[in-house]
Parts: sequence; C-alpha cells; structure tokens
Amino acid sequence: MLLAVGIAALLAGIQPAAAAEVTVSAVQITRFKDSALDQGVDKLIWRGGIALVSQEDTFGGLSGLTFTGADGLVVFVSDRGNFVSGRLAYDDAGRLFGLLGVSIEAMRNSKGDPLPRQYARDAEAVDTVYRDGVPVAVRVGFEHLTRVADFALANGVPGGPAREVAIPDWLSGLRSNESLESVCIAPPGSPIAGSTLLLTEGELDADGNHRGWLLGQKDKGPVSYRSSGATKPTECAFLPNGDLLVLERGVSFLTFSMALRRVPAAEVRAGNVMAGEVLLTAGGGEVDNMESMAVYTAPDGETRIVIGSDNNFNDWQRSLLLEFGLPEAPIRR
Repeated sequence: MLLAVGIAALLAGIQPAAAAEVTVSAVQITRFKDSALDQGVDKLIWRGGIALVSQEDTFGGLSGLTFTGADGLVVFVSDRGNFVSGRLAYDDAGRLFGLLGVSIEAMRNSKGDPLPRQYARDAEAVDTVYRDGVPVAVRVGFEHLTRVADFALANGVPGGPAREVAIPDWLSGLRSNESLESVCIAPPGSPIAGSTLLLTEGELDADGNHRGWLLGQKDKGPVSYRSSGATKPTECAFLPNGDLLVLERGVSFLTFSMALRRVPAAEVRAGNVMAGEVLLTAGGGEVDNMESMAVYTAPDGETRIVIGSDNNFNDWQRSLLLEFGLPEAPIRR
C-alpha cells in the first residue's frame, strides 16, 4: 500500500530545467448532448468546458492530466514527451474559462538527459504522488517503450531526472501504442490506499478483458477490467471514497466515442475482474479523442470530473476539457 520508495532521493535530485512559456487561448463550451449548463447529462451534471488552441507547435497531444496543487494547478503529459503545466481558470460562476500560465518542458531520463527518441517519449498517463498530504511527485505511464517513472514536483511543476518504478515483465515487455494507457493512485479513502493501478488498452487476457496490475505492498498483483467492447480504457481516476472511474474511447471512421464507468471501491483489488456502471456516454461532435481525466473537489464541496482530449497534434482534432459534477443522489428525469 506504500508508494514506491525513494521519493526523498528523487526530490533531492531535481535540477530545474528551462521551460518554454506559451500562450493558450480557450473557447468556452456551454452545451453538451443538448444539455445546458448545470443540467443533468446521463448520470452526471454538465458544468461546462473549453476548447484549447495555441499557435505554438509544441502544444498538443495532451494524453494525461493531474492536479498538482491548489487553485487549479495542473500538469498534462503529451505524446511527444513533454510536461505541460498551467492553471485552470474559473469565472465567478465557477465555469472553466481558460488555461493560464502555461509552460512546456521536456521530460528527462534517469540521467537527467532529454528522452532520446520519439519511441521513448510517448507519455500517456499521469497521477500525483502525495506524501503526508503534500504533492511531491508525478507518476507517468509510457507506451511503446512501456514503463512507469516518477518526476519530482517543485511548486507544483514536474521536472528533473526520471526515477523508474518497477513493473511486471509482461507489462514492460509490451511494445505498442495500445499498451499502458492508464495510471492512477488510490486515495486515503480507498481500501487499497496508496496503491497504483495500471491498466492496458489493448492487452487482453484469455477472457477478453483488459489486463492490469496493482502496485503496492499488500495490494499487489494482477487485475483486469471488462469494457463494453466498442470502447477501450484510456484513463482512470479514483474518487475520494475509493470508487474508480474508467474513461473509455472508441474510434469508427474517424469519429470518436467515449464512455465513463464507475467501479465500486470494493471491486478494485488484486485478482478481480472489474466492471462498472455507465455514468456517461457521448460521440460525434460532442467529443474528440478522449484520453485524460482528473478529479477534484470544487469550493462548494461538489466532486468534479475533468475529461480531456488528445488532438495528436492534428489540425482536424481538438484539445477539449469537459467538466462534470457528480451528484450525491441519482438524477431524476
């Protein structure tokens, strides 16, 4: 149940590197699946979103998202091996309207050098490592050259040399863009608090379920996840009570679809096949290549879910951030 040892050494070894500041503009999104702001959409509440655009060619490919501090401080990881750091900005009504103070910095290997080639740079997932309630590092999952590594945080911004996290041989041996797609760390309210869940996108077991692994001391071992078949898992995030959210994505004739499922906390354990209830589905122009997700608590106490898309650095795709509230009671229609 403990996080990987060596966080103290990782913190001591961080060497701040030059980060490029970029300007990112945003267009607010006020409707989703014919729902207006603050209206129910499936089993969630639509709270608004933004579409992000930048003239900088280094901005894009946002495939993982995590909160690293108060007041909306966030970090994305990109397909090109960059950290994209900034602050989510909200208006007086609590609507997301921008991403401010954006900086982009290349990830480093364990020697502190830039990652040598694209094959090693494809970061797909990220979550925040806490120690005594303080964010001290981010944990990043990579595909193609499949691995997991921690990077120390300084004022909520990651950098410095990578510290590799040991993962099973069957997982580290995968060499595809459908290997490790989801990384999330169980919160204090979870029965497996502190353990890291790893989920693959395209690696299936004998029953057709997505293979995964739990990293922990007492909570260590194989786990699998049952998707709908039409969509595949692209990210996971824990709710404060330990329930697991799994984001799924589908592609058909260049049209994207997505589903969001909730797995009860008691089902997230080694040796189990996890399956969850559907909270949200969408497709077509409502979504894009949905790959990132993070959870936070709004000032009014509401649990919020932020879901983002990876534009793959393509002009015809979008970098979306869509925000939903999780109601305390089921929505009545």
